Amino acid sequence: MNAQIDREGFGRRAEEILQRAVQADAPVAGVVAMLSDASGNVYEGSAGTRVLGGEQEMTADTVFALFSTTKAITATAALQLVEEGKLDLDAPAKEYAPDIDTLQVIEGFDGAGEPILRPPASDVTTRQLLTHSAGLGYDFFNEHYKRLAEEKGQPSVITASRAALMTPLLFDPGTKWEYGSNIDWAGQVVEGISGRRLGEVFAERVFEPCGITDMTFAIDDARRSRVAGMHARGEDGALAPMEFELPSPPEVDFGGHGLYGTVGEYMKFIRMWLNDGQGENGQVLRPETVTMAVQRHLADGLEVTALPGVIPSLSNDAEFFPGQPKSWSLPFMINEEQAPTGRPAGGQGWAGLANLFYWVDRENGIGGFWATQILPFGDPTSFTEYMAFEEAAYQSLSGHAPG
Repeated sequence: MNAQIDREGFGRRAEEILQRAVQADAPVAGVVAMLSDASGNVYEGSAGTRVLGGEQEMTADTVFALFSTTKAITATAALQLVEEGKLDLDAPAKEYAPDIDTLQVIEGFDGAGEPILRPPASDVTTRQLLTHSAGLGYDFFNEHYKRLAEEKGQPSVITASRAALMTPLLFDPGTKWEYGSNIDWAGQVVEGISGRRLGEVFAERVFEPCGITDMTFAIDDARRSRVAGMHARGEDGALAPMEFELPSPPEVDFGGHGLYGTVGEYMKFIRMWLNDGQGENGQVLRPETVTMAVQRHLADGLEVTALPGVIPSLSNDAEFFPGQPKSWSLPFMINEEQAPTGRPAGGQGWAGLANLFYWVDRENGIGGFWATQILPFGDPTSFTEYMAFEEAAYQSLSGHAPG
């Protein structure tokens, strides 16, 4: 079903929301937001500047560090290999990415401050990697990883180094949900099967059929001239520009966070999911694969939980739709009840560390993306206004009761 959107009404409300975000007491420097139906964008908006106090306005062609919105693209590349019979989601992932077999479970630290490690009770599978139930985490959400970084020099994933992949498991595979570097390893599975770098796989097998030309793991000078600056939110709410760029080219293409791109290009990827796997230039996934992929794949008894921000400069405590059950499909988080914004049960979506947010609603045939570049994650202004943007979309749908 493709619901009809009151474009004029939504456009007015969206412009108000974007202006509110850049004029708030704790403002964002700039924002780009878009809404699409299955046929194309119905709204494209921007407000503010690329860098706080700068002269370059935020525009639709602004390039963002996409962070974890990269993850669903990696999942798509993995699903293509499932279609071709080259990837068994329930086989040990070590069959495709042998290094994962070296990871042990950390149970804490001994009196000398050394990690206590043991072999996992079972092998990690690619399905567990895609659903964040393999046992991997992030240092900004997990105290054990934070301690390994601080005391043992474990490199952060933003270094895009091979060493950054080699973190221990936090629990036996399949026994918990914890958000982390699982999709970086799923990218290693794709590389192991294809024999190519992940960026090359994306370019040929996802970007080209989607019509995406402005997305990359290796930012160049042309894109750098359009990039939105990163900002840090202080405890007093003040915003300050900060120096930030992911390594380019990276040692490893990190499928969990490494892409740079524009919001408009990401909308083409969202539309592919709205159109049963059909991209602007060709088929990316079969319709039956799309239908399978967006179902719940997280094991029974496991649920998506809140994200505890253990490094305050990188993330606040954060959660989508607190108090409501949430699960995971192969590419996305699923809200299992209708969300307060109006997103229906079964809706899909996720986010990126610098306060980028998106959703994909196949039931109504709409999806949207909100992009800022602010740390820590869960920024009160950016997140609140994103939620207002999504809610406005549903209030603009034909037949939707006004909120």
